[in-house]
Amino acid sequence: MIRGRSSESEERKRRTDRAFEGSKASNRMTTASAGLGVSGPGGGFLEPVMIRIPGQWFSMGCETGRDDEKPVHRVWVDSFELAAYQVTNAEYQFFLSATHAAAASCCMDPNFNHPQMPAVAVSWNEAMAYCQWLSGVTAKAYRLPTEAEWECAARGGAEGSAYPWGDSPPESLPDYANRWKNGPESVGRYAPNAYGLFNVGDNVHEWCADWYDASYYRYSPERNPQGPADGARKASRGGSWRHHIKVSRNAARSSIPPQLQYADYGFRIARSLTT
Repeated sequence: MIRGRSSESEERKRRTDRAFEGSKASNRMTTASAGLGVSGPGGGFLEPVMIRIPGQWFSMGCETGRDDEKPVHRVWVDSFELAAYQVTNAEYQFFLSATHAAAASCCMDPNFNHPQMPAVAVSWNEAMAYCQWLSGVTAKAYRLPTEAEWECAARGGAEGSAYPWGDSPPESLPDYANRWKNGPESVGRYAPNAYGLFNVGDNVHEWCADWYDASYYRYSPERNPQGPADGARKASRGGSWRHHIKVSRNAARSSIPPQLQYADYGFRIARSLTT
């Protein structure tokens, strides 16, 4: 339970909840009107709210960060779409029902299973399976973002910004005590970044498509880098409810093996745009 919130904060959360529910309802109506119907035994799907990220050059990495964030280098990323929210339990449950996949045990815990909370303990393999399933039922090609796409989007068009919300460290934010606690929160609780992405630096770590290589920036291409061809660990980005200080920065990189399920790991989906 969240304690010690001011009445102003409570009202802000209620407004955000109403906006979130409205967007989900709108998506359900859009889905139905498009004739996409339902998929799987008794299960449908929710199309995510997608944000268009403009194609651009940006400086990737951080010279004052950890070794794997260096060197800072210019990267071009084509325009693409990224989900405004991390994939929620409500969305992920449609996938589980349709595919008869098993949820992680922590998903039964009331501290983790609220419908608006991000789906957690989802391995990279499972996140990819979700993207493939959603692509099939919507006839739209959803996928995980690359590290370059994620960092570009997190920066919100602000060259050199330290965090998705600016340069202030997490501890200085007025909602710090509630924003990072012992468990995830419902998505969309706090103000989005400049592109309209919610929780892009907090709540749960987000899987990326790339294999991880600590030295990748030394040889990565300057246009649309996709990561190394293979590896043992998959890249992830963003802070989480238990690792906010270390990896909430836009340039911070992290990784774990693709089969692992951690209670502070979730994902956000992307989609390429054709011109």
